[in-house]
Amino acid sequence: MKAEERWQARFRAPRATLPVWAAQAPSRSVYRSNASGAWEVYAWDRAGGSTRQATSRPKGTSHGAIDPTGQWIWWFDDTDGDEWGRWMRQPFYGGPDQPIDLAPGFPAGLGLSATGDAVIGMARPGQGFTIHLVQPGEPARTLYEHAEAAAVSAVSLDGSLIAISHSERGDARHPGLRVLRRNGEVVGDLHDAPGKGLIGLRFAPVSGDRRLLTLHERRGRREPLVWDPETGDQREIWLRDPGEITADWYDDGRSLLVVRGNRGRTYLTRYDLPGGGFFPIETQHGVIDAAAPRPDGSVEYSWSSGAHPPLIRSTSGHVVMNHGGPTSPPSVPVEDVDVEGPGGRVHAFVSRPERGSGPFPTVFVLHGGPTAQDDDSFVPQVAAWVDLGFAVVRVNYRGSTGYGSAWRNALHGDVGHIELADVAAVRDAMVDRGVCDPDRLVLSGASWGGYLTLLGLGTQPKMWAAGIATVPIADHVATYEEETEALRSYHRALLGGSPEEQRERYVNSSPITYVDQVEAPLLILAGENDPRCPIGQIEAYVARLAERDHEHRVYRYDAGHGSLVVSERIAQMSAQLEFARKHVKTDI
Repeated sequence: MKAEERWQARFRAPRATLPVWAAQAPSRSVYRSNASGAWEVYAWDRAGGSTRQATSRPKGTSHGAIDPTGQWIWWFDDTDGDEWGRWMRQPFYGGPDQPIDLAPGFPAGLGLSATGDAVIGMARPGQGFTIHLVQPGEPARTLYEHAEAAAVSAVSLDGSLIAISHSERGDARHPGLRVLRRNGEVVGDLHDAPGKGLIGLRFAPVSGDRRLLTLHERRGRREPLVWDPETGDQREIWLRDPGEITADWYDDGRSLLVVRGNRGRTYLTRYDLPGGGFFPIETQHGVIDAAAPRPDGSVEYSWSSGAHPPLIRSTSGHVVMNHGGPTSPPSVPVEDVDVEGPGGRVHAFVSRPERGSGPFPTVFVLHGGPTAQDDDSFVPQVAAWVDLGFAVVRVNYRGSTGYGSAWRNALHGDVGHIELADVAAVRDAMVDRGVCDPDRLVLSGASWGGYLTLLGLGTQPKMWAAGIATVPIADHVATYEEETEALRSYHRALLGGSPEEQRERYVNSSPITYVDQVEAPLLILAGENDPRCPIGQIEAYVARLAERDHEHRVYRYDAGHGSLVVSERIAQMSAQLEFARKHVKTDI
């Protein structure tokens, strides 16, 4: 198979998310898959063995859920990826979609109970955030509203308790938790010290059980906490092993599945609440994107590694599901590297071509977020670069998750420049170690990674031979004026206030401030309907490039913050590879 056929086959190979089942009807599951050519919601009846595609839309569907009784599939109806719309539901075995009677907005969480109630969070420009209770046959009621970011975290199985995440203290990066009754009465509030957030995960899956599984960061990383909001009782679960942690309930509410991520790999453990014992669960070396315990005590999980394409596995020893179609070609394993940076040791991943010993032409692919991370999972884009003869370097710069609260919280004041200082340290180390050819380096990334790409080309112009920025922030001030309410809250938390309050910080961290210093040719990919990194501020940046006749290309596509359509993703990858081949000489 030729290189182009190989990388395109990875994009076309059917993939699926971990099936999520109904708590009271575990044979009924929903998941999302790209098998139709776009990411859509599917219904799977495990008992009968039938599968059907529940949604079918030209641009794909990004959100799907199932209610605890297994009667209804819920999905979010936006327009061409703009994230603005309303929730719909349809019967599990098919039937007409029913719109939920709420004004459209941006989604801010969904909670479903066994009583048929739904709790829906929405954000709307100029109106802030609202949490609505939707009961069958009744008008929707507003339970909560605030100008600062808020979202539905969880709803108890019987629908009596509703957990919301909120940032009433003005810090959307470190929210608090509040539990309400259906009449809006406050049952309990949970706050930690400034700079220490709380994440509500899930109420115990037992009717009448009030315990809420939560994540705290009281000891410098995210760890599980079981909280009873009525009594105030708290039980912290502490692991000796390093890494950040999340968790889920086993079906009986007596044990927790503890999911630990450390240096880009995932490890599973069962924690017995009555006895307090930890029991490691053996899985393959790699990354688990999602995991959940089945009623029989087994655990299903979505697994992959840098070399091996994703599978849905079970700890009982079998592959849970297979969508058919051609399988994805494998790729090369990743290598871990550690580099001393200006803010501490930086962990990065390197993927090298199988042929040659280097130094290689190299693409630095910067992750989005910034509260995200690169890991040892299977990424078709990375494999495509490797097939073309490029090494790929991915840097978990300051601001990334997975390395503790201090590393994640290190972004303040000099945002953008902090991350790029770590990228520069890794870049220099990889050149010194003979991995990268300093004259053939491409800086690239999407979303926050696209933003860092534009900023890096302007502030580190001698380092990079070419740049590829996908759905980037080009101007923080202009982005703030057009982005979603949730991202405005995040912007204020990250930069210490609004543009009116912190204009110097917004300007200092904006790529458009340094656009006249850009030397490398640049490809920008932008979504026409992107509510996160709006097209207008990208157009203003491109106009500045055009004024000085700087070499650039803009690839526009009819979707939002990324595309859910396989053919469009292939077209975008092809545009990136073609651009890199034009400006950087490869050895293949």
